[in-house]
Amino acid sequence: MITPMKIMLSGYGKMGRETEAAALRRGHVVAERVDPIADGADFKSLDAVKAPAAEAVIEFALPDGIEERVRWYAAHHIPAVIATTGWSGKVSAVKGIVEKAGAALVHGSNFAVGANLFFEIVRRAAGLVGRFPDYDVLAYELHHKRKKDSPSGTALTIGNLLLESLGEDRGKNKLAVERLDRAIGADEIHFASVRGGYIPGTHTVLFDSAEDTIEITHTVRSRAGLALGAVLAAEWIAGKKGFFEFADFMKETMGV
Repeated sequence: MITPMKIMLSGYGKMGRETEAAALRRGHVVAERVDPIADGADFKSLDAVKAPAAEAVIEFALPDGIEERVRWYAAHHIPAVIATTGWSGKVSAVKGIVEKAGAALVHGSNFAVGANLFFEIVRRAAGLVGRFPDYDVLAYELHHKRKKDSPSGTALTIGNLLLESLGEDRGKNKLAVERLDRAIGADEIHFASVRGGYIPGTHTVLFDSAEDTIEITHTVRSRAGLALGAVLAAEWIAGKKGFFEFADFMKETMGV
C-alpha cells in the first residue's frame, strides 16, 4: 500500500516533468515546482517558498548551488532525493550539512532501477572474471550531445565497481577517463565517454581475451526509469534520518 505524499520538485525541466508524471501515477501530489526559468514552475527559487507543504523533495537540477539547496531542505525538515549529478567533489560537505541538521537525504549517480540492477550484475561478473587473468576489462558510455558531465556519474559508479572487484587481484587501481594519447597503464581500467546525437544513455562493460569477448550492456529507452526510481526513493526515505545512497534502497529491496 502506497501512502500518498506531497512532493516538491526542485528543477522542472524534462526530468522534473517526467518525475511529476511518475509521482502522479503512484498517487502522490506535486505540491510545489521550483525552477528559475522553466514554464509551469510555481516558484523561481526555494527562498520564494515561504511555507512549504511538501513531505519530500525530488531534485533534478544543475550541480551549482547544491550545498545551499540541501541546507534549505534540511532547515525545513524535508527529506531530499538528490538526483542531480556532477557534484561528487562536494559529497563530504553535503553529508556534513545533512548529519549536522539531523536531516534525511538519498543520492545516487543513477536512480533507474534497471541501471542499479546492472551495477550489481557488473559487480558480480567482475568478481568471477577476476579469477581468470587472461581477460582484460574496459568500458564505454554513449550519451546525447546535451549531456553536461563527462564522464557521467553512472560511468564513474561502474568504473569504481570494477576497480573494487578487480583491483586487489589484478593490480587495477586507477580509472582512466581522459582522452588517452598514450598507451594505457597496466594499473588502469579505461572507460571512454562519447557524446553526440540523441542517445538517452548506453553503458557497456567488456571482458576481453584473445579467444572471446563477454559484453554486458545497459541501454536506456527513456528517462521514465530515472523518474520512477526517484519517486521510489522518496517513498523509501520517509521517516528516516541520515545520508543514504540509492544503492542502500536497492540492497534492501534485493535482499543483498
